[in-house]
Amino acid sequence: MITDTHNWSTLFILVRRDVLKTWRESADLLYPIMFFVLVTILFPFALSPETLVLKSFAGGLLWIAALLAMSVSLENLFKTDYSSGALEAIVLSGVPLLLVGLAKAIANWVLSGLPIIILAIPLALSLGIDTFSLSILLLSLTLGSATISLIGTSIGALSVGLRSAGMLIIVLALPFFIPILIFGAVATSNSQTGLIPEAELYFLAGLLVLAVTLTPWATASAIRTRLG
Repeated sequence: MITDTHNWSTLFILVRRDVLKTWRESADLLYPIMFFVLVTILFPFALSPETLVLKSFAGGLLWIAALLAMSVSLENLFKTDYSSGALEAIVLSGVPLLLVGLAKAIANWVLSGLPIIILAIPLALSLGIDTFSLSILLLSLTLGSATISLIGTSIGALSVGLRSAGMLIIVLALPFFIPILIFGAVATSNSQTGLIPEAELYFLAGLLVLAVTLTPWATASAIRTRLG
């Protein structure tokens, strides 16, 4: 898919462009992060402030918060570029659409997935998760969030130009995200109870490999279809 130095350079330029563009629009950058923190903080009020209770639910709690937070970020993947005409200009410039889709996914992970993984450390410790379970949680979040960004980019490309596409993206994406949520939460839960989490982690890694292999093609096809 990326066979020469020129393509690597183009991919880096596209990722850098998306990261800087979103960085300047601070609201788009902060919404998913604030959503993740607020959802995690509010759960103890609904469940129980007891450490033992929170610890038993912590893995699933953090995974649900991360999944919802990353879903919030998907609406703006192509929205600004489409409305400003930048997406059409990129396509007309001859840049391979495979690289455009892959760059969008990488930028989305850097701006939403990576901050969530970093913030999960203090939040997980505050919920009583031990060091080993925390390492499994972070590994599962890394694998799962990267897959979510790749799949979400493809689905986001399908909604280019549609009004109020945010809810549509979430509805279309949830069936793909639920297996990631289940295996990520179970991996953390197993590590807390002394069970071996390797099977769940292997599944998440396999999903990531599959997503890297297929979703750039799906994103390129979706962009080509939506732009005619």
